[in-house]
Amino acid sequence: MILISFGTRPEYIKLKPVMDIFAKSSFPYKVLFTGQHTDLLPPGAALEIDYTLEIESGANRLDAIVRSVMCQSHIWVDSDITHVMVQGDTTSAFAVGLAAFHRKISVIHLEAGLRTYDNNNPYPEEFNRQALSRLASIHLCPTKMDSLNLRSENVCGSIYVVGNTVLDHLTDIKTSYNNKVLVTMHRRENHEIMDKWFDSLEGIAEKHSELEFVFVSHPNPNVQKHLGKLKRVKVIDPLPHKEFVQELAQCRFLITDSGGLQEESSFFRKKSVVCRKVTERKEGVGTFSKLCHHPEDLSRYVADVVRNHEVPADWECPYGDGTSARLIYTVLRNILE
Repeated sequence: MILISFGTRPEYIKLKPVMDIFAKSSFPYKVLFTGQHTDLLPPGAALEIDYTLEIESGANRLDAIVRSVMCQSHIWVDSDITHVMVQGDTTSAFAVGLAAFHRKISVIHLEAGLRTYDNNNPYPEEFNRQALSRLASIHLCPTKMDSLNLRSENVCGSIYVVGNTVLDHLTDIKTSYNNKVLVTMHRRENHEIMDKWFDSLEGIAEKHSELEFVFVSHPNPNVQKHLGKLKRVKVIDPLPHKEFVQELAQCRFLITDSGGLQEESSFFRKKSVVCRKVTERKEGVGTFSKLCHHPEDLSRYVADVVRNHEVPADWECPYGDGTSARLIYTVLRNILE
């Protein structure tokens, strides 16, 4: 039996298509919730959970997550569990993978092979996903580039290209273009310069008054404490995923420091300005996305996308076509049955 583990809203969103197809196919699985984003999970998610961990408090959140997962692993380890599936690059995914490895339980890594090869960007995600690649025996990669990363690293186990499951949610949504520019920002690497990013956004919103800049807030205190700087940029509360992707499908373009939104915006054929030094999603750089390293450069990148926001007809989303869960089910059924 497979144990599917998640602790954050993005993990749940990306694992939900897999859980749905497992349930429809009577493929045996259980669900572990590691407990980080209790308030951000959609209604009904609790009904899908078999085991719930409690994250202890502590000055260092990353340490607390690792300790909590490792110390509570006895809750979910039983004779029925032969494989553990973790998604992405969170610290809880790494900790669950390590706990499984210590008990000789096979690890399935979904969204495997993404790389920046810089442990500080993004931090701590780059280390987490590289470590998981050494623990896992089944690697489910979104793209061919990701699979080539793993092959060049000589990782153990089997490697498959399955696309990204987040796109499975988007296949029935139509794309259009309105005058909104969606903005999200929350990454740890930007916390110390969040005020500078916000200053740049204000100047851009003043310069491009024909567009409506909408900042979708994030509950992180390092974001919240700077929101008062945004006057010309409209600030809204965090949106449920279903509502957010509807907004994304209709916006003009995106400004973000998110990793996953580079995938979703590409699927909707929207360009994005990515406020990061590096990205692990290199497939879209230069076509769908532009990397902006510094806040003072943001205005120049935005001006370029304002002039050329439409995507050429022959550009295809490099992250899949919305059928990833079906591919994953077929791969795992063939391996495990």
